[in-house]
Amino acid sequence: MNDKELFDRIAFNIKVERTIKRLTQAKLAELIDVHEKYIGVIEAGKQNITLKTLNKIANALNIDISKLLEKRD
Repeated sequence: MNDKELFDRIAFNIKVERTIKRLTQAKLAELIDVHEKYIGVIEAGKQNITLKTLNKIANALNIDISKLLEKRD
């Protein structure tokens, strides 16, 4: 898997989980203390985020971080 595929997978999973939890990008951003535009860039697969940020997102979504890395069809 190349970097783009990984970023796209993470982006997709964040968006899916955020939507399931009925959170806006703004609310998720507030929960992890970042700007809402940053969430948009992450969900577009255009940002290489740190593990720390990925962990904050997983915690805010109340899911295991591995769920953000798994392949979904």
